Amino acid sequence: MNDIKISVIMPVYNVENYIRNCLDSLIAQSFSQWELIAVDDGSPDRSGKICDEYAAKDSRITVIHKENGGAPSARNTAIERARGEYLYFMDSDDWAEPEMLKDMYDKAKQTDAQLVVAGYYIDTYYSDTDFYSQSQSLPSRDFKSRREFREYAYKMFDENLLYTPWNKLFQRKYIMDNNIRFKNTFWDDFPFNLDVIRDIERVALIQKRYYHFMRARSDSETAKYRSDMYEKREQEHGWMLSLYRHWGIDDEESREMIFRRYIERVIGCIENVTNSACTLSEREKSEQIGKMINSSSTREALKYAKPKSALMKLMLVPVRMKSVFLTKLEGKFISRVKSGNVKLFAKLKANR
Repeated sequence: MNDIKISVIMPVYNVENYIRNCLDSLIAQSFSQWELIAVDDGSPDRSGKICDEYAAKDSRITVIHKENGGAPSARNTAIERARGEYLYFMDSDDWAEPEMLKDMYDKAKQTDAQLVVAGYYIDTYYSDTDFYSQSQSLPSRDFKSRREFREYAYKMFDENLLYTPWNKLFQRKYIMDNNIRFKNTFWDDFPFNLDVIRDIERVALIQKRYYHFMRARSDSETAKYRSDMYEKREQEHGWMLSLYRHWGIDDEESREMIFRRYIERVIGCIENVTNSACTLSEREKSEQIGKMINSSSTREALKYAKPKSALMKLMLVPVRMKSVFLTKLEGKFISRVKSGNVKLFAKLKANR
């Protein structure tokens, strides 16, 4: 424990059915010089106790028990306790392949990277044992300058490599020197990563995929109805525009990615208000959809976005027409597919 290279940080909440598989995958890592700081965030189930069981058997594991404050609070608590040269953030319901920490650490040392980004899998389960696996990656690359990374970043955003923390290794000194912490908001991953890459100089990219993100947990954060989802997506769009202004990047490829990303998330917001979990009246749903498709941000996005698939082009037709009725009908159709055929929905989303 006197030579910790990587501090693994893990918020733990209500994951007793998944946490053992997660911890086992960490213990099975070929790289051994790590510590795990598991933060039991007031979990009502046995998650915290299971972590205690593992800590009793492995001195590299430390468990912090605290009152519920959300994942950002749990992660920030662990950051202050971390001793490793690098930080790695893991979700307690996922798992990683054995070579992940070693390969990422070796890449960081070889390139003196402040950030290492790797590929990953999205495993969408449609039964207890069957799942659809989607892979995300780009060719390995060591960025020689800040400008080179910024000009290439649109490809990494497009491949969903810059949104999450668990496919990355962060230099702890860089995080601490720049006082970067997780913001107290849901979907806290994205603003944290934006703060990290805003002025970063040295980035390395690994093509190989290691991490398995488990989607389709009915109680996961990404599966919940959010009354403020649209406002959140508007905020995130503003952050992206601000980032690229700060970078001084305004090429056609980057601009197209930003607006296509936004309009795809507007479609997600439309589905959010048409699914069965939404408590709004039909009139209120129509008003919300009308607000979304007639907004200045949406109309601007439609000018620049170039959908990659025929399906997405078709989905944007009602939005381009400003038809609340057809857009609402489309949202209901997406909701039915999402709830009734998880496998099909995962495939369509992966190839949108």
